[in-house]
Amino acid sequence: MPKKTSKKVANPGFVPMPVVNPNAAGIDIGDTIHAVAVPQDRDQQSVRVFGTMSCDLKEIVDWLEKCGIDTIAMESTGVYWKPLFNYLILYGFDVYLVNAQHVRNVTGRKTDQSDAEWLQQLHSCGLVKSSYLPENEQETLRTLVRHRRTLTEESSRFVLRMQKALELMNIKLHTVISDIVGKSGTAIIEAIIAGERNAANFLPFLDYRIKASHEVIIKSLEGNWRAEQLFTLEENYISYKFFQQRIITCEKAIEAQLQRYAAIQNEGEIPLIETKKEDILSKAKKRSKNAPVFNTRSFLKNILGVDVLAIYGMSDICALEILSETGTDLGKWKNEKHFVSWLNLCPNTKKSGGKIISSKLMKKKPNSASQAFRMAANGVQRSDHWLGDYFRRMKAKGGNKYAIVATANKIATIYYKMVTNKVEFNPLDLQQYQEQRKNAKIAYLERKLESLKKHVA
Repeated sequence: MPKKTSKKVANPGFVPMPVVNPNAAGIDIGDTIHAVAVPQDRDQQSVRVFGTMSCDLKEIVDWLEKCGIDTIAMESTGVYWKPLFNYLILYGFDVYLVNAQHVRNVTGRKTDQSDAEWLQQLHSCGLVKSSYLPENEQETLRTLVRHRRTLTEESSRFVLRMQKALELMNIKLHTVISDIVGKSGTAIIEAIIAGERNAANFLPFLDYRIKASHEVIIKSLEGNWRAEQLFTLEENYISYKFFQQRIITCEKAIEAQLQRYAAIQNEGEIPLIETKKEDILSKAKKRSKNAPVFNTRSFLKNILGVDVLAIYGMSDICALEILSETGTDLGKWKNEKHFVSWLNLCPNTKKSGGKIISSKLMKKKPNSASQAFRMAANGVQRSDHWLGDYFRRMKAKGGNKYAIVATANKIATIYYKMVTNKVEFNPLDLQQYQEQRKNAKIAYLERKLESLKKHVA
């Protein structure tokens, strides 16, 4: 009898995925190596490992061109992806920057090569989505604004260390003066560093706006003048002044970049923006001490086409950070709901079986734009307008954190519509807003009453 040959039967439950991007590659990014995967029919070795030097990046580009690749998916690993990303964009490749959480590999052995193959398979089937990527001018502005924030945070740390040195000497100056690096506080600290120890001799340095009495000020400056703490006070003050100078230098670079940004938005015409004191010190809003020294309002209006600083709670630095993070083209988000979702300012609703099983915020650190909107929302909680009334109503409903997120959602929605539709901020009248809320509540209670009557009947 002839020997029976076993034939492999295809898995009836297997459904082949359609190939959307036949010329797709996947790259697993690392600090020392990059694993690159291409379709198996393009080369004898479909997965290769390269170094991360500039010559290695050129070798990656040459191999991808040889394999006929036109679109690439790579993971956003730290900052290691940026040099290769810029190199690939320069040579005309369509690059997808993918969130690592969205392309988690299947169970089994995990290697850089297997991750690259998995990325290539997902991208071939059109199952990956690119993250938001800024344009060149926006990328430059974002880098400078983020650097300014870092300098400001470092400067604030030295202020805290100065307060600690004073506290260890039982000098209570920071408890009677709100800002020890203000005009009066700076003069007193410089006098202490210069060798002054008599508390009464510090009184001429006080500004007339200081609310504490002279007797309280004298008592607060009587302490134990320890040599080591005086040394640390001087060192921290010098460091603080150094970072303040670096902030000014950084702001000059930001101003120059805003000038170029405004010229691009105005078709090459450079707008004449004069930094006048009356323009900076707007009557509508009090200027923050950490606000940039240049005329932020005029730059933002020339770049965005609308005055976003007119929004309640929006400060100069908040608007500048939002511009650097989101750019001028908000059309990259389909509507304002997609925009606030990207900012993580709305519930992450999950449904199963037609029921909502979770509606909490995603557990992730808010990006810089989201933090700026939250800062703007926090600034309106005591304001006498409709947005402040909304904040207090949300606070009574769910607490302070709930109110900040809900109000930030409102402000982000207003910002999106203003920039997208090029319309100025048109606030609601407070009395009209409260009347609308009362009528809506009355209508809700009437519907509830009618429902209860039908249920009883």
